[in-house]
Amino acid sequence: MRLGILGLPQSGKTTIFNALTRGHAPTGSMIGGGRFEVHTGVVSVPDPRVEKLATLFKPHKTVYAQVTYADIAGLEAGSSKGELSGSLLAELRQMDGLLLVVRCFAEDAVPHPAGGVDPLRDLSAMQAELLLNDQISVERKIERLRDELRKGGSRDKAQATRELEFFDRLNTALAAEQPLRDLDLSPDEGRALSGFGLLTQKPLLVVWNLGEGQPPPEIPDATPHVAFVGLQGKIEMEIAQLPAEEAQVFLGEYGISEPSLNRVIRLSYDLLGLLSFFTVGEDEVRAWTVRRGALAPEAAGEIHTDMLKGFIRAEVVHYDDLTALGGMAEARAKGKLRLEGKDYPVKDGDILTIRFNL
Repeated sequence: MRLGILGLPQSGKTTIFNALTRGHAPTGSMIGGGRFEVHTGVVSVPDPRVEKLATLFKPHKTVYAQVTYADIAGLEAGSSKGELSGSLLAELRQMDGLLLVVRCFAEDAVPHPAGGVDPLRDLSAMQAELLLNDQISVERKIERLRDELRKGGSRDKAQATRELEFFDRLNTALAAEQPLRDLDLSPDEGRALSGFGLLTQKPLLVVWNLGEGQPPPEIPDATPHVAFVGLQGKIEMEIAQLPAEEAQVFLGEYGISEPSLNRVIRLSYDLLGLLSFFTVGEDEVRAWTVRRGALAPEAAGEIHTDMLKGFIRAEVVHYDDLTALGGMAEARAKGKLRLEGKDYPVKDGDILTIRFNL
């Protein structure tokens, strides 16, 4: 899972990045010629189930699922007329979801470029940039399709016409300021569109960057693909950089129920429609990530492509059953370890052993 962090200048974007990655990165500033540095941090997904399984199996190696955060660049609202630079767009298109950092804190030493703090104004400005950029991309695609139909391309005319009608529909939605993530697309349309990397199709997590003790703004209406979370960014960054025991003490002092990393990862999994499954053994206990609704062969492919190609069946036991009974032998004796075929939808917490043959 790769999540790109964006924000307006002076929003504390890199502060949030450091809070999530326990890092010490400087700001991802422009370095001339339209270029910029991208700071990335890979963190383990906190999951007590992995710890419990490691206690049961005592493996040589324990591997948590991982999430990558990319501190990409500050958006300049209105300055690009919606057309992001090619390098920035290339980075954003690789992301599975976007985190928009919105400044809520007031600090005289860090004046807001717009002259005053207004979170809803800033959020609207960033969303407008993403919408307008997608509209430019979609309009260019429409022009190419019209040229193809006019000149008579090599592929079927009816297929090109259907594609043009589809992109016209997208353009109408974008012109009405409707993000593509809110459209009711068929599975085939969603798959066809995924290769274009359109930004408003990506799930969005809005992070309110709060001052100490500051409540978050009144939350706008959420949608299935947009969520909101308030973080005291500066404090949480400082706490994230402390040893674990000291960090826990400070979290309590500031009334923070859990580290921002845990909350953001949980929200991100929900937004992106992901779940975790496990593989276990004496050599390794490992957590894997797959989309909700994935069938057993797709999960096998996350482990190794050969397992997808030669998939026969999967031995499955759920984490709850295994830990309640105390081990694989007990789960098998109680009938909780079962064989599943290619049509089995993997569930969060499943422990899989893949049988395959090439």
